[in-house]
Amino acid sequence: MTDSAAEQTPTGSKAGPSRWLRLSEWWEGVQPRRLSLRVRILLMFALGALFLSGFLAAAAYSFARSSVVNQRDDAGIEQAYRNAQAAQNDLRLNDPSTQAAMDRLQSLGVATFAINYRGSWSASSAKYTNDAIPLSLQQRVITESTPARMITRIDGHPVLVVGIPLTVADGGYFEFVLLDDASSTLNSVRLSLLFAGFITTLAGALLGTLVANRAVRPLGDAAQAAKAIAGGRLDTRLEPSEDPDLRVLANAFNDMVAALEARVERDARFASDVSHELRSPLMTLAASVEVMNSRRDDLPERAQSALDLLVADVTRFQGLVEDLLEISRFDAGAIRLNIEELRVAEFVRHAVDVSSMPTTRVIVSERAERVVIQGDRRRLARVMANLIDNARVHGGGEATVTVGEPDGEGEPLAHIWIAVEDRGLGVPLEERALVFERFARGAVAGRRSSSDGAGLGLSLVDEHARIHGGRVWVEERVDGESGARFVLELAADEVNE
Repeated sequence: MTDSAAEQTPTGSKAGPSRWLRLSEWWEGVQPRRLSLRVRILLMFALGALFLSGFLAAAAYSFARSSVVNQRDDAGIEQAYRNAQAAQNDLRLNDPSTQAAMDRLQSLGVATFAINYRGSWSASSAKYTNDAIPLSLQQRVITESTPARMITRIDGHPVLVVGIPLTVADGGYFEFVLLDDASSTLNSVRLSLLFAGFITTLAGALLGTLVANRAVRPLGDAAQAAKAIAGGRLDTRLEPSEDPDLRVLANAFNDMVAALEARVERDARFASDVSHELRSPLMTLAASVEVMNSRRDDLPERAQSALDLLVADVTRFQGLVEDLLEISRFDAGAIRLNIEELRVAEFVRHAVDVSSMPTTRVIVSERAERVVIQGDRRRLARVMANLIDNARVHGGGEATVTVGEPDGEGEPLAHIWIAVEDRGLGVPLEERALVFERFARGAVAGRRSSSDGAGLGLSLVDEHARIHGGRVWVEERVDGESGARFVLELAADEVNE
């Protein structure tokens, strides 16, 4: 038994954190999403207006109810005393019969009353009898000879019962004062207050909308400015505001952007200066290597191997310097496009022929044969070269280029897709945006087989696509096999021949 319990303890201790983890994940999943600032301001005003209107409506209704009921109560009591006096006079003159008193009261227009005279009850109708009078009220009026009143309900309607003791004999006069008119008045007041509360809440919501829009507008301006800055417009600034709090925000934002602009300019200038400074010694080194390579056969075998390594490194170094210069031109905004009309099928075939893998298979759809694009031939050829180099270095050394219209593209044709598929390990979903960043050679490059390159090739592809009004992305191969598919989308026109 002890050994069994000891074996179960570690298992239970391991299962505990797992259960807590699942519980925390479930709780995070069911937690409501936080409301936006605009909605929160709107709700604050609406709930505030609702609370205020509800409080005022309750106070107004309480005052109106007290006033109406008290007024009706006072009028009923005063009338009941007059009627009781008239009944008492008739009872004194016509003792011991109550018929004369009842006739007198009915002649005065009193329709709802009851009389207890020497223990005997007489009522104006079968509905308003002693059975409808609460026993506590009967005892107080008849036994204790004390005037009293009480509100009760008869057939579901509120009725004020006023009891007045008779001095001529043991008994009492009870008059029923109907409160239906008071209830109707209070219902009308209640509906009016509810409608007023609804209008007040609606007005609070509208006011909250106006205030929310006004309060959030500076944040919207800051968001638009931040979006413009992220797009490369570093000269974007916020307009100073007359509000002291917003002025602090605008000044801090502008100072931050100015510092960022200065930092970017320094970095771009540094990359440009370094690239230019490296070109002269690199050209000398390349010329020297070319001379040595021309006399390669005269060198011993070990020197030839060293020369081959030197040639490869110099070639790679030249590519890196050219990429840095191109990147610095992008950062400085010095890119100028030589736009011309290009037949996309002919252009892609030629770009593949002069690439590092000229035997790459090119598949062009029938419709793409008639498509033309507007672009810079040299820069788009650089894009194709970089994509094919990426497939050669990281994609298993085999690639397929496909030119065709986008999936679901209707008439007329607006875009063309140029896709380069490789047979490497592919790019994980969480890293597909990172491969287009500068010097992105971390986990992605490690899994894609080689450490060749500086991580600028795909970044240049993305920059060239953007300045041509297109875009580039990476996805899985459409045939389901292992590998990556880089897709370049460009604006296109179809030519009818």
